[in-house]
Amino acid sequence: MADEDRGHRARARNRTGMRPLRHEDPEEIAGFRLVARLGSGGMGTVYLSHMPDGRPTALKTVRSELAEAPDFHRQFEREVRAASRVRGRYVVPVLQSDTDGAVPWLATAYVPGASLGEAVAFHGAVPQRTVVRLTAGVADALRSVHGAGVVHRDLKPSNVLLAADGPQVIDFGIARASDATTMFSGSPRRIGTPGFMAPEQVMGGEITAQADVFALGLLTAFAAGGRGAFGGGDADALLYRIVHDRPDLSACPDGLRDVVEACLEKDPANRPVPEQVIEACRVLSGEFDPFPREGWLPAELAEEVALRRAPTAPGEAPDPDPDPGEAARGRGHRGGPGPVVTGDAEDGPAGADPPTPGTLPAAGAAAYGAGAAGAAGAAGAAG
Repeated sequence: MADEDRGHRARARNRTGMRPLRHEDPEEIAGFRLVARLGSGGMGTVYLSHMPDGRPTALKTVRSELAEAPDFHRQFEREVRAASRVRGRYVVPVLQSDTDGAVPWLATAYVPGASLGEAVAFHGAVPQRTVVRLTAGVADALRSVHGAGVVHRDLKPSNVLLAADGPQVIDFGIARASDATTMFSGSPRRIGTPGFMAPEQVMGGEITAQADVFALGLLTAFAAGGRGAFGGGDADALLYRIVHDRPDLSACPDGLRDVVEACLEKDPANRPVPEQVIEACRVLSGEFDPFPREGWLPAELAEEVALRRAPTAPGEAPDPDPDPGEAARGRGHRGGPGPVVTGDAEDGPAGADPPTPGTLPAAGAAAYGAGAAGAAGAAGAAG
């Protein structure tokens, strides 16, 4: 029944990841002409646009009521500045931003491809050879993020996009910016998404780079098994299990299970660092280079990449021989007219991955850009 439901959802959904602009949407923001909606959520709306040189971008705007929160601009500016320092082959770069305006925004590269959350929800568990390369790529992304002095804080399936040349990690470090809104209520709030948080996050302790490694273990288990390592259901019960229980890794293949178990150590000091995870992936793959390469995605996910190519910018001529790798990194802006922008019956919040049996949907994430599930082709979404 689960496979039948998954097949029905896969046939019914809008696979381009793009929706038409609404009547209330502006035609342009800060010189960026808006083309389509990529998603919307608690933090704001994400639009498809283009840089002046034609590169497709995901333009993320912040809702006005959040922008008016005390200290939001200062916190948002600090986090965007930190994120702008991050460079790596598996991270989506911040291209431009305005953190001081009445409507704060940032532009990142547009990445065609479904999120990991979508991939599992609509196609089931990912093949092991793909999961090994996925894990190596995300570990390399964390190495880049941590090397820039940033902690992601909200690594989860909707924040990992599956592009033709490898996974692309989005929204690193931005999660903390939304914490400024807690000043309205005066009560503390956990930063992260239930089901993909480290024990120290759940307990309100210090969040270090090792919290991201815990999330990497959860991400790998989710991809390999098609469900969360700590189950689903009520958020409080789920968070309790993360802190106190052992993960259920019965659906995770033996070799990967060892890697995941190491990442899911309760004590942050006992977890491996990203370089050690990459080395473990080398052993599992039997190759010196365990990273994604051409053809790393299963056929049905590779098809998603083709469907989500951005429409060509006005005045741009199609490239008769586009580079798939460039397109996957948001730089193949001459690659043809792209998909038709279609409407959906519902524009759900970005980050609310379609429920996968045994997992908790990402709704309620306390993070900017709660992912790209409803906007999966984007380099990020406002959730």
